[in-house]
Order: sequence, then structure tokens, then C-alpha cells
Amino acid sequence: MDVSFLGGPGPQRGVGVVAPFDFALDRELWRWTPDDVSLHVTRTPYVPVEVSLDLARMISEHETLQNAVGTLTEVTPEVVAYACTSGSFVGGVMGEHAMCEAMSRAGSVPAITTSGALLEALVELDVRRLALVTPYTVSVTRALEEYVAQAGVTVTGCAYMGLTRQIWKVAYREVVDMARRAAARGRLGAADALFLSCTNLSTYDVIPQLEAELRIPVISANQVTMWAALRRLGTRAVGPYQALIDTSARTGTRSGTGSALPGPAAGTALPAAGPVVPAAGPVVPAAGPVVPAAGPVVPAAGPVVPAGSVLPEGQEPPDVRGVHGVSDAQGVPGAQGVSGAPDEKQQEGWT
Repeated sequence: MDVSFLGGPGPQRGVGVVAPFDFALDRELWRWTPDDVSLHVTRTPYVPVEVSLDLARMISEHETLQNAVGTLTEVTPEVVAYACTSGSFVGGVMGEHAMCEAMSRAGSVPAITTSGALLEALVELDVRRLALVTPYTVSVTRALEEYVAQAGVTVTGCAYMGLTRQIWKVAYREVVDMARRAAARGRLGAADALFLSCTNLSTYDVIPQLEAELRIPVISANQVTMWAALRRLGTRAVGPYQALIDTSARTGTRSGTGSALPGPAAGTALPAAGPVVPAAGPVVPAAGPVVPAAGPVVPAAGPVVPAGSVLPEGQEPPDVRGVHGVSDAQGVPGAQGVSGAPDEKQQEGWT
């Protein structure tokens, strides 16, 4: 069969992606990518260290990043992205800037990181008060809180899972449960947005549904990475209705306005996590009492503690191999404790 009439493949624009050696969600990055853009993914060398601050520092050394970018030069990407949240916030805001400069020099193209893209997204959405969900241990979570604080952003609540490996196996139900806890109104008031941290945490399908329930923008590590990289190409990320990539979804998103986030997803079911409360109804925090929407939302195990009140360094949670099958007193999968009980050691909690 003669196929010469097809004229050959269409033009292709490339995004180079440097990912940690244990990155398992290549397909999730592709889901935000338009058809005329290709991703060229490479990985940092393997090191026998579990997810921790030490690992974040090791995989973000400038020489490691430059070598990885060098492997992409033959396919001539127009931008390179370091798809790792902890590896790009571990050195603070100045450290993140230095990483971008090192990668840009190595590839002679613009460079971004996940944590830099996070701050860019917060500016885009006019977010000053942020709720966090992380799969990390308390020390890595604290480093993320400090990173966004350097950018002038207040953390209103933070839920973390205490994981050190195989983060990509966390189910959507657990992400949703943690998101509800982190976004619950606490002593510091309501958040303007929620961030789901870690590029190894699956988030694509839960973002629109969480926005419909929580009435604030929900952004994730992989989402902001692709949004920022594609922005450098002058094009847009693709995906279901969500505030970061669809400007029509931003009406009334600031929590202080009291306006609901519009969208067709309102009233639909969250993946494997039960029904979404309609916009006009009460907000139901995970395993907690029903509180009228105009009043504070109180998490079941106590109030959200102000940012910086995570467990002291000496109370690092024990090594955790996974969150599946663990339940707290309310039967919430993966939940083990909250920082409302500061004297208790815990593998998961919120601050």
C-alpha cells in the first residue's frame, strides 16, 4: 500500500523531562500534553536511598542534573523540566533558581523545576494561603512548608503520609481523604488553594472533582510541571476542567470571596471516595461532623495546627513501607494520627 500521500509525520515540539530514578508516572505527564508536543524523559542515576531529605539533595546536585540534561540534547527539546518536587525545594528558593540556571547552561534552553512551577502557579492563581498534602515524612514536609513560606505564602493546613518508598501506589481514595483534612478550615482560616505534592503521587483524575467539592483551586506536582513547561512553548496543557489550565474555572476561586468554584463536575462522585456534597449544601470533612458551609470546618481529630507546628525533628515518624490497610479510630484508610496530639509519634498526620 502506498502511503506517500500522507506526507510523513507532522511537526513535533519537544519537552525534555529529567525525573528521579524512581519516577513511575510517565503516563500521567503525557495526559496533560497536547498532541503536537512530545516528552523526552530521562532519569537520574539510581542511589540506594529511600525518599528523604538526603535523597532529595543527592538527586538534585548540579552535576547530576547537567548530565541528565546532556542526554537530551540530541533530540533538541525546546525546554527542559526537572520533575521532582522535593529535589527542587530542598535548597530553598535560591537553590531552585540555581538548579534552573545549571540545567539551562547544560542544554542551552529554558529550564524549570516542579517547585519553581508551583510558585509560578500560585502567582497565576493569586494564592497567598495554601493547604498542603504530601506523601512525605514530617521532615520533608517541613522543608516544603519552609520553601513556600520563603515565597510569602502562608500554609493554613498540611496533611502528610509518612512514606519513604513506592509513593506511586497510593490510591485516589487516600489522596482525597488527606485533601479534605488539609483543606479543612483551622485556626489560620481557609486556604486559597490546595497543593498535592510529589511527582510520584497520582493526581490527574482527582483534581477536577476535588475542586468541585472544596471550592478552591487544586494543583498538583505533575500538573504544575507540565503547565509551566508548555507555557514556555507558548502552548497550553490539556485536561478536564481545572482552574490552573482553564481560566473559565477561576471565577470566585479565592476563598475569601465566598463564591463557589463553578464547573460541570459539581455534584459528581470523587473516584473511590464517596459522593461530593453539592455546592449549596454543607461541607463534610473526612470522618467528621457536618458543619454549615458558612462556619468553620473542624477535622474529626482536632483543629488544624498552624504551619510550623509539625513534630519536632526528634519525633520523626518511623519508616513506613506503605499506607494501605492502616486505619485510624474512624476507619480512614492510611490515617494513623494527627498533630493535635504533639506528644505522640506518628507515621501520618496533619499540621
